[in-house]
Amino acid sequence: MTYNISSKDQLEHFVRDHWDEINIYIEKLKEGLPIPFYSSVDIRESREKFAPVDHNMYPAGFNNLCAADLLDARKISDEAIKKIAPQSKNIGIIPESHTKNLMYLDHLATLKKLISDCDYNVYILSFDSTLFPNNEDLISLTSHSGTQLSIYRGFIKDQSIYANKVQLDFIINNNDQSNPWPIEWKEIRTPIEPTPLIGWFRRQKNTHFFYYKKIADEFAANFDIDPNLIQAQFRAVEDVDFETKQGLEKLGNAVDEVISHLKPGSKVFVKASKGTYGMGISVVSSGEEIINMNRKTRNKMDIGKNSIKFTSLLVQEGVETILKYDDMPAEITVYLIDGKSIGGFMRVNGEKDSLGNLNSRGMVFRKLCMGNLVESAEDHNTKEALYSLIARLATIASAYEIKEVI
Repeated sequence: MTYNISSKDQLEHFVRDHWDEINIYIEKLKEGLPIPFYSSVDIRESREKFAPVDHNMYPAGFNNLCAADLLDARKISDEAIKKIAPQSKNIGIIPESHTKNLMYLDHLATLKKLISDCDYNVYILSFDSTLFPNNEDLISLTSHSGTQLSIYRGFIKDQSIYANKVQLDFIINNNDQSNPWPIEWKEIRTPIEPTPLIGWFRRQKNTHFFYYKKIADEFAANFDIDPNLIQAQFRAVEDVDFETKQGLEKLGNAVDEVISHLKPGSKVFVKASKGTYGMGISVVSSGEEIINMNRKTRNKMDIGKNSIKFTSLLVQEGVETILKYDDMPAEITVYLIDGKSIGGFMRVNGEKDSLGNLNSRGMVFRKLCMGNLVESAEDHNTKEALYSLIARLATIASAYEIKEVI
């Protein structure tokens, strides 16, 4: 099949020359959809394509964003909050429970400041009783950069959420619910975004990329673009048990099928469909590698965060990154609020090659000051515009995931 835009170079020129038209199309796609309050998208750029390889509904890492981008993000954040809860004064942030991760605390401090700078009172709160072993009202912590943080014990009264005896008007959820709390979230009147109902106890990467393919294919068809320029090929495989080896042959066949459509020497990522924090990922070049996995690798692929057993797998084309930082392979992570790009960073890993899983031991983050990412698409920032485009399409796909549960 032939397309008007059939190469990466043509795609870059098209985005640069038709940016306003693209923005109008994307805004129309968003209409009526439950776009998550925020999100982040991992993007790989190869010699042939730009492709999202992961989507996070409860992103950490705000501390890795540029100060200038965070300053620009205040207006978008304020508009997003007012759209959801117009009379808000008191905002809550529900964090993950791994509070010993001092870099994560830096992220919380940055996120809190972003919202506080929009002239809201911000409280970090948790329903995890293990954080308050003596039934304290709050705990005080110090982040990696030395910022003091208080985490309040949250409680529910009359279907509303409170922290420090303050009734909260809106909650920003930063807990991925891989270990869900026994709370009937549908009965809570306080608006919570993104919804805890789409946490990793339920969410599947397979579902996300099914929707992304639908969105990307429709976008490509609308502008006569080869859809392979903006997505990675994938297959979903169910009912795999790495402990007993059940389904490994089926998984290996899916690996070989995806590789058969790629150029020689390609690899694929085999990812746990419910995996998070870079867990449950193997990079292989044949189905035989899956079938002959040793015990240690199978154990790594079997169980993830909070003892979630991985039985659904995503077999995803390995997009070889051409990006480098100090001669180390890198990939882009774009952050969005209300489906609008606000900035990002580069994930760099000197222990991996250009086809490796960079979200693993050895990774470091480097600020990527995108500044005014969506304002224009002139030559000097065409790449950033394309990263924004891919991230926004991925976040629209995530809205369809949310639509399934609300």
